[in-house]
Amino acid sequence: MATGKLGQDPHKVKDKREKHLETAIGREVRDFRHQRGMTVADLADSTGLSVGMLSKIENGVTSASLTTLQALSAALNVPVTSFFRRFEERREAVHVKAGDGVETVRAGTRAGHQYNLLGHLDTNSSGVVVEPYLISLTEESDIFPTFQHEGVELLYILEGEVGYRHGDHSFHLMPGDSLFFDADAPHGPDKLIRLPVRYLSVISYPQSNA
Repeated sequence: MATGKLGQDPHKVKDKREKHLETAIGREVRDFRHQRGMTVADLADSTGLSVGMLSKIENGVTSASLTTLQALSAALNVPVTSFFRRFEERREAVHVKAGDGVETVRAGTRAGHQYNLLGHLDTNSSGVVVEPYLISLTEESDIFPTFQHEGVELLYILEGEVGYRHGDHSFHLMPGDSLFFDADAPHGPDKLIRLPVRYLSVISYPQSNA
């Protein structure tokens, strides 16, 4: 089995989120100042703020006004939003009990293709949208390689056997097999070999800023 080093450590603990906004902003200001090798006096000269005021901000003793944050942003050359990254944010999780997935119809779906959406998160901090589906194909299912959409997709076969086409290639997939691909190419089941077929489909694409 091929092995490789992952791009990120799934066990790495991120910076602890602060529960108090003033403390979170203060820690960020101090960290950015240290990264730039600046003293409090240097930052005071660059922003026009007093050393005492900067010390209060860095220690979370006082709330910085928007004008003050803009001055700090310019002096430290970082976006204003970067001062808020440690503030405790809401993190969502969706738990779907067995059999409770929302049955849905995807655009282009043919007869006999049952899609159960297993969860959905609205706007989140990752910058991507992930749609996990449980897909079931039966004797009545049509076969067609017509799906084409942005993002990437992962299939994991749970039951049955299916020929799955991606672009110009068809893959014979069995239980335990997976297929990970660029979803911009035409794709879909093109041969139902052993029914019923059930597989997980996880689609990921960039989160819209609209």
